[in-house]
Amino acid sequence: MEHVTCCVVGGGPAGMMLSVLLARAGVKVAVLEKHQDFLRDFRGDTVHPSTLRLLDELGLGDRFAALPHRKLEQMRMRIGDETVVAADFGRLRGRHKYIAMVPQWDFLDLLAGSEKLDLRMGTEVTGLRRIGGRVTGVTYRDENGTGELTADLVVACDGRDSVVRRAAGLKPREFPMPMDVWQVRVPAPSHAERDGRVFGVFTRGQAAVTMDRGDYHQTSYLIRKGEDAALRTRDIEWFRRQLAELFGWDREVLAAIRSWDDVKLLETSMGRLPRWYTDGLLCLGDAAHTMSPVGGVGVNLAVQDAVAAARILAGPLAAGTASTSDLAKVQKRREFPMRVAQRSQLGEHDMLLRPALDGTLNGVPGPLRMVQRFPALAGVTAYVGGIGVRPEHAPAFARR
Repeated sequence: MEHVTCCVVGGGPAGMMLSVLLARAGVKVAVLEKHQDFLRDFRGDTVHPSTLRLLDELGLGDRFAALPHRKLEQMRMRIGDETVVAADFGRLRGRHKYIAMVPQWDFLDLLAGSEKLDLRMGTEVTGLRRIGGRVTGVTYRDENGTGELTADLVVACDGRDSVVRRAAGLKPREFPMPMDVWQVRVPAPSHAERDGRVFGVFTRGQAAVTMDRGDYHQTSYLIRKGEDAALRTRDIEWFRRQLAELFGWDREVLAAIRSWDDVKLLETSMGRLPRWYTDGLLCLGDAAHTMSPVGGVGVNLAVQDAVAAARILAGPLAAGTASTSDLAKVQKRREFPMRVAQRSQLGEHDMLLRPALDGTLNGVPGPLRMVQRFPALAGVTAYVGGIGVRPEHAPAFARR
């Protein structure tokens, strides 16, 4: 039976980053990704300043900079009749004073091409192998049928609906969410100003965020949790009118939304595992802690998880001594920044999103009023969202 030192399940940001770093440490790693390619729309297209810095440390910064991308330098919100700069990335120190907007498939292709990886596309993990209470590998299905792969360590990077986490019997604690999200592309008018900003609009009864992607606006329209089916019984013209009211887009632009098929639903969730690991298995990224879409921090946290895991586990994996105590060190390192991010997101839900959707929003909330009064605080919010409270740097063995 085939054996690898580390089997990474899921070729998303956490899985690909972990695999690149472990490969640079000389660890025999295989990545099993169920899809045939990385082409999925509306998937975490934000690359935060801490990740951009990490790419520089890995010697990939110039290659990333050559990818077509937009630079988002501010997060502005219109709340009622007032506009607030909620985060100003231009106030950050360092080379990268922005969030890069790049299709996630381009980011993943960059990582996949940076090392000679054992990347197995179209390989769907179906379960876990065990000996006694220890996870010893995975079962999978690919174009050739079913198979098994043994490993010293299995790492679940397969997202919020993780098959591996479920097979291991690990159950997250879930938090209530006030909203689901409709995601849609709206063409940018030819005369539109390109200002490199994220713009959110929050009123009594409506909330939406749009991002400048050059020739289109990537737009998220928030609806109350569970109302998708009922709202879709309305004519699509109703939705066009909502966007026109919020953003001032004209009928010609909004005609590009031809039917409800152009409006994709993201069912939001937030939760975290009390323990990210069991003997022979570690969960990272959304498999360990599902994030709200607020702030787009999920990809950044997943990448940071992967960097910490590689730094802590590369030596023990190479020596054949990786143990549950090593896995516990990964969780200990990454749990605090995850909790801070989730606490911040829950606070934004209560402060802004829930009142907007319930129709009880009454002006700019107090914390945002402080940011409005003292603009330097917009640099603090940019640091918390773009860098994080415990940013990770590339291990010495992985730097180029």
